[in-house]
Amino acid sequence: MDNFMAARSQMALSLGFHIIFSCIGMVMPFFMAVSHFLWLRKGEQVYQNITRAWSKGVAIFFATGAVSGTVLSFELGLLWPTFMKHAGPIFGMPFSLEGTAFFIEAIALGFYLYGWKRFNRWFHWVTGLVVGISGLTSGILVVAANSWMNSPTGFELVNGSYINIDPIKAMFNPAWFSQALHMCIAAFAATGFAVAGVHALMVWRRRNVDFHMRSFKIAAIFGVIAALLQPISGDISAKMVAKRQPAKLAAMEAHFKTEPYSPLILGGIPDEKNRKVNYAIELPGMLSFLVYDNFKTPVKGLDQIPQQDHPPVTVTHFAFQIMVGLGMAMMALGVIYLLAIWKKRNWFNKGWFLKLFIAATPIGFIAVEAGWTVTEVGRQPWIIQGVMRTADAVTPMPGIHYSFYLFTVVYFTLSIVVIFLLYRQIKMVPVIYDVKPKKLHTN
Repeated sequence: MDNFMAARSQMALSLGFHIIFSCIGMVMPFFMAVSHFLWLRKGEQVYQNITRAWSKGVAIFFATGAVSGTVLSFELGLLWPTFMKHAGPIFGMPFSLEGTAFFIEAIALGFYLYGWKRFNRWFHWVTGLVVGISGLTSGILVVAANSWMNSPTGFELVNGSYINIDPIKAMFNPAWFSQALHMCIAAFAATGFAVAGVHALMVWRRRNVDFHMRSFKIAAIFGVIAALLQPISGDISAKMVAKRQPAKLAAMEAHFKTEPYSPLILGGIPDEKNRKVNYAIELPGMLSFLVYDNFKTPVKGLDQIPQQDHPPVTVTHFAFQIMVGLGMAMMALGVIYLLAIWKKRNWFNKGWFLKLFIAATPIGFIAVEAGWTVTEVGRQPWIIQGVMRTADAVTPMPGIHYSFYLFTVVYFTLSIVVIFLLYRQIKMVPVIYDVKPKKLHTN
């Protein structure tokens, strides 16, 4: 493994690990706030029990996300010093604001975890809501920095120097809204289905059924609504990619030839050498319609893009197909869930219904990982689209592959620890969180 590939692999590993915990950290506090609100309004003890259990989970994910996020920030400077030297002054503002949001989140979480019976009941609830709002804000700010890499604005490049820097314009670049919207909805969908799947498993096993069923319904409704909204944000994002990064769109669709009635390709195996896609289903004109709202308008293909600027087509195409396919699966499951609420409430006690959600536990996060693969691999060979190539930004320091191996072991170990802690949390539900009140004995 050469230095360049080792640096890219280490960054991919760190980002792939961190994105799971950051998504959960962004979303879980809202689940927690809903169950807490239901307890305050209804007074049912089970909702307080759910809130306490989820708050401990939030704390675990917050700690893990904080560590992995800190590692990522160091890696940007250590692995990509040329990139940070030039780009840091331009897109540093969202990172500095993200730090502020992170500190607010940490303080609010501390208040929340230790505020039971110490604060006013509604003030305590607000601190939990602040945890979610600040976490979501952190995610949006980080995505704003990433979107700048896909759509660089707010500066002028003159004779290799970056001048007339406008950090506000850089932060609110043309791609930030579509990318932030898509990421936030994806986080809600992935976390919603993951949490719902875990509780569905416990209901199916007949463990603390009331506790887990109410938890399941709160998480599932978040995931279902997000999954049904995601195609809207996906359409906005795809149109932005077509405008700002035509090579990425062409790689996503394995679209080799520019032609009228550009087809939408479903599945298939790209043959980059012969510039065709084998075993694919083609829908003539649909790609043109999705991009330009017109079936005839040609979509720019890879034949109009210099060979040296082509992204890795096979990886990008497969990742895009996985993301879309799993997104459609979550939408279908969302429709089934809404039908269960509307007409078939007895489905909630059916084994097949619970098994669908159990099977869907990981698919949201697989889709998120695939989506980030599309975002990052599809931008190659650029680290800043059209401005700086990734190969020109990597550190000249040798031996990066050793740190990659080390980080792989560390992240694998950390994953095992987190899984153990979450497993322990679930096992402790009947011991700590869902305990029936003791009966009073009188003589």
